[in-house]
Amino acid sequence: MDARNDDGPRPGRDSGTGIVTAFGRQLKLLRTRAGLERPEFGARLSYSSSAIASFEQGRRIPPGKFIERADEVLGTGGLLTALKDEVQRAQYPAFFRDAARLEAEAVELWLYAVQAVPGLLQTEEYTRALLAMRRPLLDEEIIERRVAARAARQTILDRWPAPLMSFVIDEAVLRRPFGGKHVLRGVLERVLHIGEKRNVEVQVMPIDREDNAGVDGPFTVITRRGGVQVAYLEVQGRSTLLTQGEEVRTVAARYGIIRSQALDPRETRTFIERLLRET
Repeated sequence: MDARNDDGPRPGRDSGTGIVTAFGRQLKLLRTRAGLERPEFGARLSYSSSAIASFEQGRRIPPGKFIERADEVLGTGGLLTALKDEVQRAQYPAFFRDAARLEAEAVELWLYAVQAVPGLLQTEEYTRALLAMRRPLLDEEIIERRVAARAARQTILDRWPAPLMSFVIDEAVLRRPFGGKHVLRGVLERVLHIGEKRNVEVQVMPIDREDNAGVDGPFTVITRRGGVQVAYLEVQGRSTLLTQGEEVRTVAARYGIIRSQALDPRETRTFIERLLRET
C-alpha cells in the first residue's frame, strides 16, 4: 500500500480512543507551533494531508514509525515517542490491553494453549482465519487491525535481552485446519522455526495423556523484572489478571506439572515434523 494513503487502523469501540484522541491533539498543536500546514508536514513524512488529518482528529491510529519520524521532523525531543507504546496498544481489544503491556515487559513467559496456536507463534494467515470465524462477525477493518497488532506483539521474539519463553500446546490445536491445510502447514512450520530459538521451548501435550493438569483451560504466566509474576486468563472475550501471590503461585505450579506431562522439546519437534508430513 502507498504510504501516502496508509493512514493507519481506525479505533473501534473496543480501542483506547482516549489516548488516540489526546495524541492527535498533541500532534496538531506541535505541528501548528512549528508553522507547518498539513500538506507540507505530510509531504515530509510521505503521508497525505488527509492521513495527517485522520491522525490529528483521532480517527486513525498512527503507525509507530510515523510517530518516531514526526517527533524528529517537529523537533519535539521525545514528546511524541513517549506516547508511542500507549498509542500502539490502542490497536488491541480492550480486554487484552493490560496483558499486552505486561507481555511486552516480560523477562519470562509461560503459556498453555488449548484452543488455538498462541498469538506469538501465529502466521498472519492463521490469525486472519481465526478472526474471520468469530461470531458475531468482525468488520474487515477490525480484522486487519488485529492482525497487525498481533504481528507487532511478535517483535518480542527478537528483543534483546531475550525473554525466556515456554509454550505447551495441546495436540488437538495443532491438528485443527483453521483456514485450510495450507494455513495449518504454514503455522506448523513457524512453530518449528520459533522453537529453534535458544530462548524458546515448545512442547506438545498429547491427546492420549491420561493425566493432564491443564484441564481448567488455557493461561499465561508472565514474569517481570524483579521476579514479580502475574497470571492471565482469557475466555469468551473476557479476561482476568491474577496478581495475588498465592493465586499466581498456584497457576505457576500448575504450569510446571503440565510441562512435566507433555512431550519434551525434542520429542515435540519430531511430533510436529510428522504432522507436517501428514498434512
